[in-house]
Amino acid sequence: MSFLLSYPITDAVLRWLEVILEERFGHKWHLSFMADGLCLQLVGAEGAILFESLCNGFTQSDSDLPFSHWDAEHEGWTSLFGGGMPAPGVPELPMPLIENRSGDYIIQYDILGLTYWMLSRVEEIARTDLDDHERFPAISSHAYKYGYLDRPVVDEWLHVLGQVIRRQWVGIELKQHNSKTLVSCDVDSPFALDGSFSRMVRRSMGDLLMRRSISALAKTVVGTWLSRHGNHSLDPYRQGIEFIMETSERAGCAVAFYFIPENTDSRLDNGVSLDDPRMRALLQEIHARGHEIGIHPGYHSYKHPETMLRSVQTLRQVLDEEGIEQPLLGGRQHFLRWETPTTARLWDENDLNYDTTLSYADRPGFRCGTCFEYPMFDAVEQRALKLRQRPLILMECSVIAKRYLGLGYSDKALWLMLEYRERCRQMGGNFTLLWHNSHFGNEEDKRFYEVLLGGYKAK
Repeated sequence: MSFLLSYPITDAVLRWLEVILEERFGHKWHLSFMADGLCLQLVGAEGAILFESLCNGFTQSDSDLPFSHWDAEHEGWTSLFGGGMPAPGVPELPMPLIENRSGDYIIQYDILGLTYWMLSRVEEIARTDLDDHERFPAISSHAYKYGYLDRPVVDEWLHVLGQVIRRQWVGIELKQHNSKTLVSCDVDSPFALDGSFSRMVRRSMGDLLMRRSISALAKTVVGTWLSRHGNHSLDPYRQGIEFIMETSERAGCAVAFYFIPENTDSRLDNGVSLDDPRMRALLQEIHARGHEIGIHPGYHSYKHPETMLRSVQTLRQVLDEEGIEQPLLGGRQHFLRWETPTTARLWDENDLNYDTTLSYADRPGFRCGTCFEYPMFDAVEQRALKLRQRPLILMECSVIAKRYLGLGYSDKALWLMLEYRERCRQMGGNFTLLWHNSHFGNEEDKRFYEVLLGGYKAK
């Protein structure tokens, strides 16, 4: 489907790209327009890298761009993952793709245009081919259609650009990056048992009819009684939070827990208010153990300014009342609902530091083409945002759930997850993992989580 809405590369885009390049490689860079392309210069040094073949498709909201591959090794360059490198936007590439001409290197592929198109999500603007939750799905994306959603395509091409930089400016030392695993938990429901008779009956019916487990039924009944007396030791959702903290602490990493501050939909949002004493105690425990508290704006917040404002204000007020101070406040949209660039603007306007929504619900992978955090750009208003994006690489249910990939708890599912972690490690980027506290219904959930954090070996 071609929308042909154009968001050209302007001077504002070039200034933003300079920041992207500085964060990736270190050093100050200057980008300027030439008659037929772009010129990249290292500030304070002679010479340049020239991009003479720009791709108009990278300024369009369009998933029907042509596609090709490039054999980096064949031309004397290195590809981290081997094989043909994905080259969106062009039906074929010239040979050689990269050459030295009169002392300057010439690149005949629009690496910077690709970076703009992927990071600012130009492809998704004003799309109408959405899923039941009004999300742009993976299956509509160019990356899915051409089979490169599992590759951080922007990072791969910037890796090649880094090699060209080293040849153009011999002796330059580029910034080194250390891969991290960033774990987060969307706390959609902090408690499965609230002590109420009606909640106990509903869960008991599930224990009998869906889980077919008498022991689960017994835990529900006893757990409900205990929860009425402030003991949540048999509450599976509350114990899910405890398991995440304990496992992550053993692995030496902190977890970001994202909470829904305002109920925007009685069916889909958390019904437990942050004013509930149980919630206040939970927030205090998470903070005291060195983990992060963040925001998980409710179902209807992603494009509604007033709802988003109330959500942010509520969480900030609760943290202030509890004396919880954090250097950053970030989080993720509930249900991964996101409208480009509307949702990013709302986060930016509310002075949130980072978002980590951008993965597809129906497939894991590199929606933004990168596993590195970066400053966001509004392609419609042509301006850089203060808000930073930490692209989500893997949500557990995208792989496990029948409504998505449906791989269940198979070896194939775990090895797919581990492959994403390994690709982030090879690139030196961040493996950003989302695991819900409500998704520890069996021992396989726990084993998968432990393996992904590196605490246990896969079978």
